[in-house]
Amino acid sequence: MLPVARLARRVRGIVRPNVRVTAPPADIRVEQDVAITVRDGTILRANVYRPNADEPVPALMCAHPYGKDALPRKFLGRYLTLPQYRVFRQPQQVVFSAYTGWEAPDPAFWVAQGYAVVNLDLRGFGSSDGTGELLGDQQGEDEHDVIEWVAQQAWCTGRVGLAGVSYLAISQYRAAATRPPHLAAICPWEGFSDFYRDFACPGGVQENGFLAMWSRMTLRAGRVQQDPLAEQQARPLVDEWWQSRNPQLEAIQVPMLVCGSFSDHLLHTRGSFEAFRRVGSTQKWLYTHRGGKWCTFYSDEATQTQLRFFDHFLRDADNGWDQEPAVRIAIHDEGSAPVEIRHTSDWPPPDVAWQELHLTPAGTLEDAPPTETGEASWVNADGSTRFVWTAPHPMTLIGPMVVELAASVADADDATVLAAVRLMRDGREVTFEGSYGFDRDVVTHGWLRVSHRALDPEHSRPWLPVHLHTERHPVGAGEIVPLQIPLLPQATRLRTGDQLVLELRSSWLFARNPITGQLPARYTVDTDGSTMLHLGGGRRNVLHIPVAED
Repeated sequence: MLPVARLARRVRGIVRPNVRVTAPPADIRVEQDVAITVRDGTILRANVYRPNADEPVPALMCAHPYGKDALPRKFLGRYLTLPQYRVFRQPQQVVFSAYTGWEAPDPAFWVAQGYAVVNLDLRGFGSSDGTGELLGDQQGEDEHDVIEWVAQQAWCTGRVGLAGVSYLAISQYRAAATRPPHLAAICPWEGFSDFYRDFACPGGVQENGFLAMWSRMTLRAGRVQQDPLAEQQARPLVDEWWQSRNPQLEAIQVPMLVCGSFSDHLLHTRGSFEAFRRVGSTQKWLYTHRGGKWCTFYSDEATQTQLRFFDHFLRDADNGWDQEPAVRIAIHDEGSAPVEIRHTSDWPPPDVAWQELHLTPAGTLEDAPPTETGEASWVNADGSTRFVWTAPHPMTLIGPMVVELAASVADADDATVLAAVRLMRDGREVTFEGSYGFDRDVVTHGWLRVSHRALDPEHSRPWLPVHLHTERHPVGAGEIVPLQIPLLPQATRLRTGDQLVLELRSSWLFARNPITGQLPARYTVDTDGSTMLHLGGGRRNVLHIPVAED
């Protein structure tokens, strides 16, 4: 698409976003600013939406810093959407009622299904009292108390579920880890679970685009003890503060339906898949997609899936959910719709075979290690190098990828290595939905600072290297060091003759502007020196790809 056409599309999306807000139903009972006192005496407030009937119903709750009263407003006879939907492109139409807050479950849908919806202002935000601390333990304790309060109300059956997107998903992990007695199930729809590794410093690389925007927004909106951006910039290594931002996933025992997106690689993808892997519950399901975040969450298919899940655990519905395979995989080729929906028992799928593709001095990826030796290098400021492999037959790649490299750094003691996998077909690139409404993303990518190469043996797996990030290990002049770089989960269909291109560089792939770039993504990287790969001679330079059985 030409820049002029992209500009025209972007302007249309700002002026008239692809969102339809329906009028709120008249038969819903709405209670606003319901006061709830938590254990330390602080008063939090929630809006409660429930059926106009006397019999008790199960409740779905969400908790966030975005303001429960920030709802679509009516203007000149129609409802205006929230400004966030103008900032980010919507690939398909998003539809919800005027009772729906940012990334929250739609009360019009859920009340019609016989649920109450509780939309809670977190401590320090909206109409709730106190001073908040984003991503802290206090939020989990507050939600614990509110869940128990909801369960005791005459209009509630005593069963409570949690639902919502992004921060409304992240807050679920924290609350569920406290094990409220009346919490029956959770549905975290795309939410990171490790603040440092998933989002703020992937691979040790500081993100200062979306994090800066989000921090400013939340600080203006509420009373907050700490500034997440300031903490990130002051703490380049994992310490107790970073660890305190992460929920204890293993402590979560309630049934969970988690959404893992292949299209939100810059924000929630890693953490969602890690939540599925590490949550302690024996009843957990993973729903994947590579579409837009909000159009998928509010879509008919996704809401019906959520409804079946909650009906089973909050209403004892005999709807076959207990027989549902653990993992739903949306496989993509070209276009926005998946070419196949596959179900399996685990992630990565048990039938995946990890194929090694070796980097060669000729710039190719081969099944066998190269017999010759050589080097490949790039200037860290703006250079890159590429290696190409051609698919010999149709195949499906499902899972994360891993890149192993033998690297050295010239004229510096550290460098950033970004590994990205592109899909080329008939001389053109096949692109995919990405974070922040960006529609020209690569298949997958991963970061690593060379000085952060030390692995965490407890959490690492052969298909998922996890790095400690607790101390720097600068590289000496001429020193060749082994790197293992995890690339994020994906599910991609290849055709005969398709080419996978492994691109290695030190800066982000795309510009940061609202027309041709991936606004607001921005990463802090060093621009000094150059990075060199040492190929052949028994050194490991390998791209591991996950080939699934067809």
